Amino acid sequence: MDRRTELNEFLRTRRARLRPQDVGLPEYGGRRRVPGLRREELAQLAGVSVAYYIRLEQGRGGNVSTAVLDAVATALRLTPAERDHLTNLARPAPRGVRPVVRAGASPCSEAARGRVRPALQQLIDTMENVPAYVIGRRLDIIGWNRLACALLGDFAALPPERRNLAWQVFLDPTARALYEDWDAKAADVVGYLRRDAGRNPGDPAMAALIGELSLGSPEFRRLWAAHDVQDKGFGGKVLHHPLVGRLALAYETLTLPADPDQQVITYHAEPGSPSAAALRLLASRQEKTTERTLS
Repeated sequence: MDRRTELNEFLRTRRARLRPQDVGLPEYGGRRRVPGLRREELAQLAGVSVAYYIRLEQGRGGNVSTAVLDAVATALRLTPAERDHLTNLARPAPRGVRPVVRAGASPCSEAARGRVRPALQQLIDTMENVPAYVIGRRLDIIGWNRLACALLGDFAALPPERRNLAWQVFLDPTARALYEDWDAKAADVVGYLRRDAGRNPGDPAMAALIGELSLGSPEFRRLWAAHDVQDKGFGGKVLHHPLVGRLALAYETLTLPADPDQQVITYHAEPGSPSAAALRLLASRQEKTTERTLS
């Protein structure tokens, strides 16, 4: 992806969703050529010259200051995830600069190679009643436990290039039947992927993935063009499993401090609920299947 193009389109789409009256500006008569705020209106709100803002939006802002980016973000009413995305696009890390390695982490860590540390894999394996999986860059699914496979699909049976959350949602037809609100899930996944693309510009594997998804899914093309960005956090999902039926589950996302490119996602049901009983049944079936395979 071209960083300047990404920055231009991101700022343009953020301007398009605001009207002058939304931000306390008078709306003068006359038809607007494009929806939303004009560049000069945003420059006024951010306290910068129109010429400077135009250079920024075109990716020619040079070493733009944090204060200016904060002012533009505030004027556009960006979310925290969108603010981070703006910073990543406007102030990318210089080429050749290695990412900062946190204390205790190795520059040749498992995370850098897209692998899960053995101790982390052992941890999620002990979570026998909690579906858990690990995602890395580009939403690659790089680790999982048995119950996650029973709930979401057998990741181990897929070739490595298909172990990807975005590929699963948009190009695996079983995903539409699995997620009750597939549209919301799809929008979330694109927001996560867009955030990761901004954090890792120039990633050829990311470009290849986006190209494959764009060719294979018109829904992905539409959502990707919106330039929406979000962090994966917590919430709820309703799934329809072919063996145990409907499950209303909560999910939590745990970012690893030593490996910030990796996140652990867990699902759980409200104790005593029908979904909790269904999850226990699924775990029991998975255990019996494993026992038959080993015997």
